[in-house]
Amino acid sequence: MRRHRVGTSLYAGVLFVVLGILAWVTGQPFIFPSLGPSAFMLAFQRDRDRTGLVRVVVSHLIGGLAGLVAYVLLATGVSLVADPAAFSMAGLRLVASATLSLVVTSWGMIATDTVHAPACATTLIVSLGLLSTPLQVAVIIVGVGVLVAFHALVLSAYHRATDSSRPGLVDG
Repeated sequence: MRRHRVGTSLYAGVLFVVLGILAWVTGQPFIFPSLGPSAFMLAFQRDRDRTGLVRVVVSHLIGGLAGLVAYVLLATGVSLVADPAAFSMAGLRLVASATLSLVVTSWGMIATDTVHAPACATTLIVSLGLLSTPLQVAVIIVGVGVLVAFHALVLSAYHRATDSSRPGLVDG
């Protein structure tokens, strides 16, 4: 396990830097808390097949959409930027939004066989009003797609450079 420490850590950072640069250049939230665990998992489990990569994108899509629906239905205009007062209606609306989004995300991931735990954090980020506009949810999904596509590209190039008899992830 020790051999993975430095390489995994640095590679997770490389994956995240690509999105950080994209966020910096566009001013959009291409980096967000649940993307860190996804980057780590991609870096740590580098030899996952295409279905694993699809699972990451689909799970975050489910989480983003479930969070947005829950937020729009139950907590529009409220945000967890500051602690809501005890027993406040705003606090209750956020709790209800978060709970609904987590239930729907969990069900959706299990139903589609796309379980990826960091998507549960994505749904909470959205349903708690932290990144809860349709544009922000779209940026989240695009960000996950960029992360996964860059990872697949790196792995494909690596496999081509180190073993010409093994097909790369992108080639199939």
